[in-house]
Amino acid sequence: MSIMYTNPHDNAGIRDVTIVPEVIEYINKRDCDFRICTSCGGPILLPVQVKPPKKSDLLLQAGDHTVYVSIHQARFLHSIRMDMIPFFDESEMTGHEYG
Repeated sequence: MSIMYTNPHDNAGIRDVTIVPEVIEYINKRDCDFRICTSCGGPILLPVQVKPPKKSDLLLQAGDHTVYVSIHQARFLHSIRMDMIPFFDESEMTGHEYG
């Protein structure tokens, strides 16, 4: 078993991660910081109001905002893309629990 030890303030390994322009635009429109964390479907980008950052997260600059990256995702992450942002189709939300 290999264990990855990392210093959360040493972002050397994450400098090669690119954030696509559409994601930076999305972040700027929402005017808040985001976090890349783990979901059952892989890495997901959520506002920090939904998923607060952890002390162990690595930091990336996205315009005037910060993207916190879970150390568990950092070793596998090469780019932050729009498919990491969850979207919900409101037309699919039918039934008594939604209104």
